[in-house]
Amino acid sequence: MHLELRHLRTIKAIHDAGGLARAAERLNITQSALSHQVKGLEDQVGMELFVRRTKPLRLSAAGLRLLRAAERVLPEIAALQAEFQGLRSGRSGRLHITLECHACYDWLLPVLESFRKAWPEVDVDIRPGLSFDALPALAREEVDLVISSDPEDHDDLTFAPLFDYEPVFVCAATHPLAAKPFVEAEDFRDQTLITYPVDRSRLDIFTGLLGPARVEPLAVRPVELTAVILMLVASGRGVTVLPDWVMRDARGLADLAIRRVTEPGLTKRIYAATRTEDAARPYIAHFIRLARSEPVKLQRASP
Repeated sequence: MHLELRHLRTIKAIHDAGGLARAAERLNITQSALSHQVKGLEDQVGMELFVRRTKPLRLSAAGLRLLRAAERVLPEIAALQAEFQGLRSGRSGRLHITLECHACYDWLLPVLESFRKAWPEVDVDIRPGLSFDALPALAREEVDLVISSDPEDHDDLTFAPLFDYEPVFVCAATHPLAAKPFVEAEDFRDQTLITYPVDRSRLDIFTGLLGPARVEPLAVRPVELTAVILMLVASGRGVTVLPDWVMRDARGLADLAIRRVTEPGLTKRIYAATRTEDAARPYIAHFIRLARSEPVKLQRASP
C-alpha cells in the first residue's frame, strides 16, 4: 500500500464535510476527481473506507484507522512546514549559546530576556557544559554562538566585537593595598587571589598582567559564584580582579575597595563568535546588537 499525504487529507476532508460534494469544494477539486481518488485508495487498501448507504457519509472501520493516522500526521506536517517557512523568512531558528567568559552571565541574562520578547519563535538555550570546548563546539554546530574574549583566526568563524571593559582590582577596605591608587603585578606576589574556576588562559589578570610579568600569587583560590567571591574579599580572605560591569552594584559598599590594575588600567574586549554562514541571520544580528548595548548600561549604572 502506497499512502500519500493527499490521501490522508482526502479522508479527513470527507469526514469533516460529511459528504463528497462539500469535501471536493474544500479540497478545490471536482467531485468526480475526488470519487476517483477514493476508489483508487480503496483498491490499494483492499476494502471499503466508507459506508456509502448512510447520510452523512460515514467512515468504515478501515476508514477510521486512516482518519486517526491523518489526525496525527497532518498537524505534524503543518507544523514542520511552518517551521521551515519561519527558517526561510528568518523569524525562527536556534540560538544555543556557551560562554568562555564566566562573569558574562551578569549582562547576558538581561540581553536574553529582551531577545526572547523580540524573537519568540527562536529556540534559546545556554550550554555551560561546552564552555571548555566552546569554539570546537561552535564549528561542530553543537552551539550557535560563543561569548569570548579571545578571538582566533578561523576561516569558518566570525568574531563580532561587542564591547570593551576594564578588569578592576577588588580588596577589603581595610586591606593595605586599598591605600594605593592602583595595583601592579608585584602587589599580587604575597596575596591569595580569588578567581572563577576556569583555566588561567581565560583569566584577565593572568593573561594581561601576571603572566607577562612572571609573577605568581601566594595562592589561587577558585570560587564559582561572584557573590561568594565578594564576600570572601570583604572578609579579608583574599583579593580578586573582576570586570567593571560586575562591580557596578558594589561601588558603594563601604567594606570593599576598587582600584585600577596598573596606572593606565587594563582594557579587554568581548566578542560574539558565530559560524560565518550564520552571522547574517536576522535574529543573530539582533542578538549581537542587544549584546553591544546592555553591558554598556551596566558599566554606566550609578552605584
